[in-house]
Amino acid sequence: MTTLLFRSCFAFFIAAVVATGLHAAPLIGQPAPEFSLKDIKGTVRTLSDFKGKTVVLEWVNPECPFVVKHYDKSGNIPALQKTATESGVVWLTINSAAAGKQGDYDAEKVAEWTARTGAMPTAYLRDTDGTVGKAYDAKTTPHIFVITPEGTLAYNGAIDSIKSTDVIDIAKAENYVTAALAAVKNKVPVAKSSTQPYGCSVKY
Repeated sequence: MTTLLFRSCFAFFIAAVVATGLHAAPLIGQPAPEFSLKDIKGTVRTLSDFKGKTVVLEWVNPECPFVVKHYDKSGNIPALQKTATESGVVWLTINSAAAGKQGDYDAEKVAEWTARTGAMPTAYLRDTDGTVGKAYDAKTTPHIFVITPEGTLAYNGAIDSIKSTDVIDIAKAENYVTAALAAVKNKVPVAKSSTQPYGCSVKY
C-alpha cells in the first residue's frame, strides 16, 4: 500500500512538472541552450551564429525601475555594451515579456527607447512566448548570462553586487559582468560564476 501511494505521488509530481513547464537553470561550464529569435529588424538570430565569439545575453524590460536605473538614469548598461561590442563581444538584449504585458515593446517603441537611452547591443530580440527565457531560467530584468566562444555558460546572475534602484550605488558595486568578461577573455575561470539576479520579475 505504501509503495503504491509513493508511486502515485511520484507520478503526480512528474505530471505537475510537465504541466507547469518547470525549467532547470543551465549549468555553468555546460553548453548554453541553443535558440532562434527574430530581432526587431526581422533578422533571425541563433546562438550558434556567434560560435567563436563571447556572447552576453541580457534580459530587459524598459519599464522596470531597475532597468531604468541602468539605462535612462545612468547610461551604465549602454556604456558596458559599447565597451564590450567594440572589443568583439556579441551582446544580445532579450525581452521575454508576453504580448501586452509591461515592457512588451514593438519595433517602433524599441527604436525610440534605444535612441533615448543610447543602448548599443548587437541586437534586440523579442521572445514573447517566453521560450528562450524559460530555457535559460531568466528570472529578472536585468538578468545576465555570459557565454564563452566555445559555447559554454561562464556566468549567470546579476549585473552587480548591490540590489537597488539608486544610481549612486553603481559606482560602489562590484560589476560581475565586467569581471566575467575579463575572465573569459583571459581564459581563466570566472571567480563568481553564479550570483543572485535582482530586478523586476520577467513578465512571462
